[in-house]
Amino acid sequence: MISNTDEPSEQDLEQQELIEELTLLLLFLSSWEEKNGPSTGLRKAWKGFTYSTLNALEDRGLIHQSRRARSVTLSEEGLALAHELAQRLKP
Repeated sequence: MISNTDEPSEQDLEQQELIEELTLLLLFLSSWEEKNGPSTGLRKAWKGFTYSTLNALEDRGLIHQSRRARSVTLSEEGLALAHELAQRLKP
C-alpha cells in the first residue's frame, strides 16, 4: 500500500481539531468584554497563539481577527463552543 505523505491522516486531523478547540477554550478563559454600545459587548482575547491555529479558528467562524490588531474577537458560535468545551472539561 502506497501512502501519500501530503495527505494528513485521520489522527493528524483529530489532533489539529483538538489543538483548535483547546486554543479556543484558552482564548475564552483569558478574554475580556469590551463595550460596543449601550448594551452590547464584544469578547476579546490576545493573539498569543500560533497564527495557523488562529487562522483555522477564523476559517471555522469561531473568531474574527484583524491583521493589525493584537487581539481577536470571539464570535457567538465561538463563545457557544467555548462554553460547551468548558462544561465538558469541568471536573
